[in-house]
Amino acid sequence: MGFDFSDFADSYISDLKQALDDISMDSLKQFWELVELTKKEGGSIHFIGNGGSAATPSHSAGDWSKELRVRTIAHTDNISSFTAWANDTEYSNVFVGQLSTFIRSGDLVVAYTGSGNSSNVINGINFAKENDCRTAAITGNYKGMAGGKIVALVDVAVIAPTQSMERIEDIQLIVNHIVKEAIKSHHGL
Repeated sequence: MGFDFSDFADSYISDLKQALDDISMDSLKQFWELVELTKKEGGSIHFIGNGGSAATPSHSAGDWSKELRVRTIAHTDNISSFTAWANDTEYSNVFVGQLSTFIRSGDLVVAYTGSGNSSNVINGINFAKENDCRTAAITGNYKGMAGGKIVALVDVAVIAPTQSMERIEDIQLIVNHIVKEAIKSHHGL
């Protein structure tokens, strides 16, 4: 009647495998194309997100700037700026504030969001669109919300087809690595 770790781990892995099998290759390819276009045109890529979806932007910015030689900024990393915007305005403005300093027309803003409904991330995407930036979201089917409100706002949404926040966050990192490695392979890097 006790907890069976093996059954739990098998269930977790099974759900993750199923989500990876069911991810939309079309949306994944469209995201890769946005990154390629932004890189080709000399634009910058800006990452935003909360919680676990704030860690992947940091990882992505490190990978992409080093390995792809593309300008990337994880607006989750500058804690002084992040908290100043939260303190001086409100938390829903933390990404708008930072983006207002850094974005240029033609840049790409990528939102990592498990639910797709965080107001600070949505506000950041709306601000990016108002300033002629490309936009993408790496989100999931958290609690059956099919990617949340952000899906209707972005140019491309990659939706992890799982309701588990943990598996969504796992897939966010996998998407980062797929796109990075595809660009490296495409350009012989």
